[in-house]
Amino acid sequence: MASSLRGVARVQPNSKTLEEARSRTFDFFKKACRSLPTVMDIYNLHDVVTVSQLRSSIAAQIRKNINVTNPKVIDMLVFKGIEELTNIVDHAKQRHHVIGQYVLGPEGLDKDLGMQDQGSSHFLKRFYETNYF
Repeated sequence: MASSLRGVARVQPNSKTLEEARSRTFDFFKKACRSLPTVMDIYNLHDVVTVSQLRSSIAAQIRKNINVTNPKVIDMLVFKGIEELTNIVDHAKQRHHVIGQYVLGPEGLDKDLGMQDQGSSHFLKRFYETNYF
C-alpha cells in the first residue's frame, strides 16, 4: 500500500525558485490523486464519496494557499501535505477522521448542528453560534 509513496517521504532540499516549488506542488497533487483508489479501499469510502469528489477536495485544499509566493513556505506546505497523505495511506487515521476532513469539510458539521438544534431555545442557539469553534 505505502510502496507508491516511498519516494515521496524523503525530504527534498528547498526550492530555489517559485517555478520549482510550483512543479513540486503539481507532483504532490499527482501522487495524491494516484493514491486515491487505495485510500477509497482502505477506508471503505465507496458508499460515501467518489474519487472525483476526493480529488476536488484535495484541489480545494491546495487552492486555499494559492496566494503564497515564498518558495520555502510552499515547500513547507507540500511537506505537510505529503506527511498527511502518508498518514492516511499508512492507515494512521480512522475512517471518521478522513470523512470529517475531506468529505464533509468544515461546513458539513455546521449543517448537521443546524438540524439538531431545531428544538433548542433561542438562548442556546445564540450560545452555540457564538461559542462553537
